[in-house]
Amino acid sequence: MNRETTNNVASIPTDSPGVLVFPPALPLGTVLLSILLNLMRPLHFPPMAWMKVAGGLLFILGACLAAWGRVTMMRAGTNVPPHKPTLAIVTDGPFRFTRNPLYFGGTAAYLGLSLGFNLVWAFILLAPMLFLLEWGIVRREERYLEKKFGETYLVYKARVPRWL
Repeated sequence: MNRETTNNVASIPTDSPGVLVFPPALPLGTVLLSILLNLMRPLHFPPMAWMKVAGGLLFILGACLAAWGRVTMMRAGTNVPPHKPTLAIVTDGPFRFTRNPLYFGGTAAYLGLSLGFNLVWAFILLAPMLFLLEWGIVRREERYLEKKFGETYLVYKARVPRWL
């Protein structure tokens, strides 16, 4: 292993994108924050029956997409957690349609919970959550993959949209 010492501190080069937050913690933490805010200052849309049905369907579809993406990555023999090295560019399964099925599915599940449980605060926090997801996770991962896989990733990136 290549070790470098800078200012008397041993630093070990890492093979990871250096995301700002563990990705599943972002939507989960945002939902929990919205529940806390709702307890302190309740905000609700006028309740309508379709909201629970649509929210439930959106949650299930989002969770299924994220699970499909995770299983596809595992079958391809690459690591799922972003703090571990990416071992391969995965281009089959849901990765044929979106470069980020786990994040897209997680966001859909988040919206489903928000709608199903009438969490107005979750909709208010959606923009900051998506900003952190985009700039603190996705863009870092893309830079990492471009650097690590070069042309292979660039061709995939040109062919498949980031979201949909």
